Amino acid sequence: MTGGNDELVAALERAGTRYFGVPVRIENLFRHSGGASRQTWGFDAVLGDGRREALVLRRDPPRKAGTAAPTPAENALALTRSTEFHILRAAARHGVPVPVTLFELEPGDGGGEGYVMHHVPGTAIARELLREPRYAEGRKKIVPQLGAILARIHAIPTSEVPPLKAPTPAELLAQLLRVLDAIGEPHPVFELAIAWLDRRKPPAAAPRFVHGDFRTGNYLADESGVTAILDWEIAHLGDPLEDLGWLCIKSWRFGAMENEAGGFGRREDLFRAYEAATGRPLDRQRARWWEIYGTVRWGVICMNQAWKHLSGAETSMELASIGRRAAETEFDLVQLLSEA
Repeated sequence: MTGGNDELVAALERAGTRYFGVPVRIENLFRHSGGASRQTWGFDAVLGDGRREALVLRRDPPRKAGTAAPTPAENALALTRSTEFHILRAAARHGVPVPVTLFELEPGDGGGEGYVMHHVPGTAIARELLREPRYAEGRKKIVPQLGAILARIHAIPTSEVPPLKAPTPAELLAQLLRVLDAIGEPHPVFELAIAWLDRRKPPAAAPRFVHGDFRTGNYLADESGVTAILDWEIAHLGDPLEDLGWLCIKSWRFGAMENEAGGFGRREDLFRAYEAATGRPLDRQRARWWEIYGTVRWGVICMNQAWKHLSGAETSMELASIGRRAAETEFDLVQLLSEA
């Protein structure tokens, strides 16, 4: 069933025919849930020689003509789909579990900017992974796997990826303040936390490749554990501990608050797995700074997502509901700062 997506079907058929070299028919097109910033579509490509391929399209959401421009939060680190496509290929070369990328859409295809990859088994839905009995064994493996995978990601040579931004901690904090100013709502907890972080910011580290959104919900897992790392849209160069801190913020535990590492295990277990894979000690105080920074960052992102809906740039109940979560991060920050 394609519903009202005939234009997208036609675009995928044109691109698929060009890539596979035989006529391609698209069947069972559907949009995956989630993906407030980018769209993910699943579909079957039925090739003229009889083959059937389970594929996934990753693309930018169409923006309504004449709507407001995005706030600074959207364009500060965001990559093009083409850059993301080439980053995925570099990650695969270095042993990071990622979907196999096939081809990019071209302007003449009519489907916008995006790329197509193979379907990977597993689910990204946290409540299923955390609660369903069939994932009981896989749950035990996720934290050590994530630590080892992050070590591989951070070892990707910067020379093998497209040119990326390399913001310092000071620049990242300034970016958060610019977004707050652009949205124009008073949020004193965020301003207090940014001031706290600014007084204690670590010196800039030698830039390394960073995923930028490494968290529960952005990887697939099944009974064997992690099967693929997704959503590389804000990869950049920076401090590797940014990824570890981001994974540990409370919002990515999905109710399993006692398991700081993404809801699946202890923060310390994640750190030790990372240290075992890198052969280097990890600065836990520096990682804590990045965890607090990540909490502020998520709160500001929540506000920005709501702004996109309220401004009319992208009408979405999902974006509106994400905006309500800003209050959660404010509560988390009050706790974090009182403990620091």
